[in-house]
Amino acid sequence: MPRQETTSVLRRLPWRGILTLLPLAGVAWWVVANRSVIGEGLRQALAADGTWLLAAVGCTALGFVAVSFARQGTVLERLPAGRLLVTQFAAGAANHLLPAGIGGGAVNIRFMARCGLPPARYSAALALYFLAEGVSRVALLLALLLAFPEALRLQALLPDRVGLPLVAAGAAVVAVAAVAVTLAIRRVRRAIRTFLGTALRDVRAVHARPSRVLALWGGSLAFPALQAAGLVAVALSLELGVPVGHVVLAYLASSVVAAAVPTPGGFGSVEASLVVALVATGANVAAATATVLAYRVITVWLPLLPGALVLGALVRRGIV
Repeated sequence: MPRQETTSVLRRLPWRGILTLLPLAGVAWWVVANRSVIGEGLRQALAADGTWLLAAVGCTALGFVAVSFARQGTVLERLPAGRLLVTQFAAGAANHLLPAGIGGGAVNIRFMARCGLPPARYSAALALYFLAEGVSRVALLLALLLAFPEALRLQALLPDRVGLPLVAAGAAVVAVAAVAVTLAIRRVRRAIRTFLGTALRDVRAVHARPSRVLALWGGSLAFPALQAAGLVAVALSLELGVPVGHVVLAYLASSVVAAAVPTPGGFGSVEASLVVALVATGANVAAATATVLAYRVITVWLPLLPGALVLGALVRRGIV
């Protein structure tokens, strides 16, 4: 077939419809690949206290509101509130299909571009969001570590000759290697310098507006707090037997660790790190596993299909 005819055929393809179906295809693949996990989590959830499970669902729903506030706080322009909230719900589904927050970031970039923001501005906004979310999560973790210094008994989970110093040393080596590689490549240095210049100007402008500061940092702090509250509700529904403050600490510690493993939606890394963290706070392995499975069903699998449907609708309407 001649090249012109091939190009003509490609242009006639219903690309928007295909893009609409891609999220649903991704969800179907994940459901089939993780059907045993879903089934076990549902069985555990059916045996739990329904009132606390509804509270966990409510915390998950409020999390999308918190993220919407944080996203609005990254830009000076007023974003359409309703579309912003719906976009965060759709971005949650996209986040479970691509690793390291790429899916959610791509959806939000498309949304901000449709709202008229230039590439430099929405790139800076995305970076500011991730920075604020990470700083808030680590700040909450450090505060709880000071409040409950003996809550996480990690030494009991590590070999006698390994210990926490070796884990910290390994993390430091990775950080130093990343900085060294960045500094060694001139093109990377130049791109980072240009990006930081734009980002710093936007950060100063946003922090000159009290309403944006409240939205950014309030939303960034509220989101992990609501996620932790959802885990607490699930733990209470299954009578995990771990103090509430320790459960919150386990969630924050595991989320920081899981963020270093770029899997789609944190599948595998979140479950493993959260079970380890709960066991480190004193829960038995079986109860911790049941709690994590039920929690992931509520926070991941329950909103995944409707989120994918919303994402498809947003793509079809040209909102993202």
